[in-house]
Amino acid sequence: MAGGKFITFEGPEGAGKSTQLQLCAAFLRARNIPVVTTREPGGTPLAEQLRTILKTHRGGEKLHPETELLLMEAARSQHAREVILPALERGETVLCDRYYDSTTAYQGGARNIDPELIAGLNAFAAGFRKPDLTFLLDLPVESGFVRAGKRSSTAGEYDRFEAENRAFHEHVRQSFLAIAAAEPERFRVISAEGTPEEVFDSIRECLNELFD
Repeated sequence: MAGGKFITFEGPEGAGKSTQLQLCAAFLRARNIPVVTTREPGGTPLAEQLRTILKTHRGGEKLHPETELLLMEAARSQHAREVILPALERGETVLCDRYYDSTTAYQGGARNIDPELIAGLNAFAAGFRKPDLTFLLDLPVESGFVRAGKRSSTAGEYDRFEAENRAFHEHVRQSFLAIAAAEPERFRVISAEGTPEEVFDSIRECLNELFD
């Protein structure tokens, strides 16, 4: 495929996606591979405003699942066209903390919105560009809760998704595993239960395969 590589990091809450993304970026830059790091929802000023609504809205007017889905896709559309697609066209490798598989798992698997509808919206919002490689960092829900509670970067902040109950997060995890099983050529399922260094050892092997 012409242009740069598009690599996404997926997984349940507390799986360490952001940490692994930064380790991956450092590894690739050491090999003189130009890298852009970004996240979803977010990645542009406008998309970050939508992220704030999606992550922190509470009380008052209800944020309906359908509205949540469309806000996610709007943020993705802006992000893809402003950041991801231009960087790939320049030949840069894009590392993204969450992408449309999270929408399939959260709004589809956990919110029970029609998966075919979500698939169509995902493709349209993403400009029909799929990731070349997706790391699914898999972690039991209870372990994820413990880790999420210890994160200093978000300590004391309300997060609508982290606040959901265990059943919701079990649906998310199982949905991710089902997505990965359906696309084994794109996904690499990595256990996130070890230390960051141990987890990255597995990721490094996959990166060497992709870039050698």
